[in-house]
Amino acid sequence: MARGPRYKVKFRRRREGKTNYYKRYKMLLSGKPRLVVRKTNNYIIVQVVIAKPEGDYTIAAAHSKELVKKFGWKASTHNTPAAYLTGLLAGFRALEKGIKEAILDIGLHRAVKGARVFAALKGALDSGLKVPHSPEILPEDYRIRGEHIASWAKKLSVENPDFYARQFSRYLASNMPPENLPSHFEEVKSKIIQAYSHITGK
Repeated sequence: MARGPRYKVKFRRRREGKTNYYKRYKMLLSGKPRLVVRKTNNYIIVQVVIAKPEGDYTIAAAHSKELVKKFGWKASTHNTPAAYLTGLLAGFRALEKGIKEAILDIGLHRAVKGARVFAALKGALDSGLKVPHSPEILPEDYRIRGEHIASWAKKLSVENPDFYARQFSRYLASNMPPENLPSHFEEVKSKIIQAYSHITGK
């Protein structure tokens, strides 16, 4: 509750934990499109946004649920491999619209090395989109491919089969053992690249 004549009430979106206005102002000064990465409880969303006086305008976007519907993804839509693939998809769509570079906007997410927001950034970079970044912040390739998940699943299937079945129920329901995640990742990545071969030339 506001108290005293010098108390300044923060903007509503800052109070709700949605917008850091200082960071947003600094990004707007660049005049470049923003690569906006956001997480929900179940999905990853990546957008390329241009700021205009009347509000933000989305040039290109990708949602991790598209991986399931359009490219046959059978794993989690919220893990590191899914974040990478969503970033890759958004990057291709941005290039398709003539956007060649952007600056990263992770909102109020903490800048933790190897985090999913940076997996999405890695995907966008691999599409050919130019985004200023520090290479050290990106996840290792083995995490991008989901090898850490596959290794844990293999160990868990032996040590605690019941927990394994509960933890990976979505994978198993899709007839995709989590131990096969790295190869499944490469398969879906190839489908995305093929879908945008007119951009990649592959």
